[in-house]
Amino acid sequence: MDLNVLNEKESLLRSQLRSLGSIVIAYSGGVDSSLLSYYARLELADKAVIVIAISPSLAEDELRFARQQGWQFNWHVIEIKTDEVEKAEYKVNNEMRCYFCKTELFNCMKKIAQETNIAYLAYGANLDDIADFRPGHQAAAEFKVLSPLQTAGLSKEEIRFLAQQAGLPSWDRPQAACLSSRFPTFTPITVAKLSQVDKAESIVKEFGVKQVRVRHYEDVAKIEIGQDELALFLANPNNELRVKTKLQELGYKQIIVEPEGYKQGSANIIRQSN
Repeated sequence: MDLNVLNEKESLLRSQLRSLGSIVIAYSGGVDSSLLSYYARLELADKAVIVIAISPSLAEDELRFARQQGWQFNWHVIEIKTDEVEKAEYKVNNEMRCYFCKTELFNCMKKIAQETNIAYLAYGANLDDIADFRPGHQAAAEFKVLSPLQTAGLSKEEIRFLAQQAGLPSWDRPQAACLSSRFPTFTPITVAKLSQVDKAESIVKEFGVKQVRVRHYEDVAKIEIGQDELALFLANPNNELRVKTKLQELGYKQIIVEPEGYKQGSANIIRQSN
């Protein structure tokens, strides 16, 4: 990482935020939206309105973390309830699910902007996201939502570095995704299933695991653990047994621990190969 180049990117980010004058930011507690919120508040103070969407698809521990970080930095995060899970086009869970989710979010943010006379909307897309399949980007384009981190040319690695320098607790937090991403395409999404997955992942995290996905196949749960954590988890054979017992109590009949661990983008790989 070239620190001189990074300093130029940071200056570009700060100058573009200043030039906007006012902004509503979609915040999740992840490192990208956290860094964007940090610099927006630094440059625009109360003219940077930070919003988090409360939905059954947001894991409880992600919400707790986002709230705590917001309180720590005095961001006065506005919590809004979004209803994407109740919409038929979202429930069907096709490849455009994220589009419908972001459409709901950006529509709510647009209303806040109009009510508070704020000029722009923004979210935490970064340079690395451009290469990934993200229908949410289409929704962002339709609502004219800005991506200042992308405009500044900031990669995930650079964002984590700046977040660490800023003292943001999210700087090394594993990348998260909404709970609906745990279901195979075209498996209908329900609030009850989302709650089941949320509880299952919380159970696995009780064993010291930070990055986990519990893939939901009706009565089968496939557990993916971060590759750097998997060996430590499996080193104690009681861990797997105790996790499986607790997940059976949630209603899963078969629990599988993926031996290769969690791999980001695996769903996209499957989609492209079909």
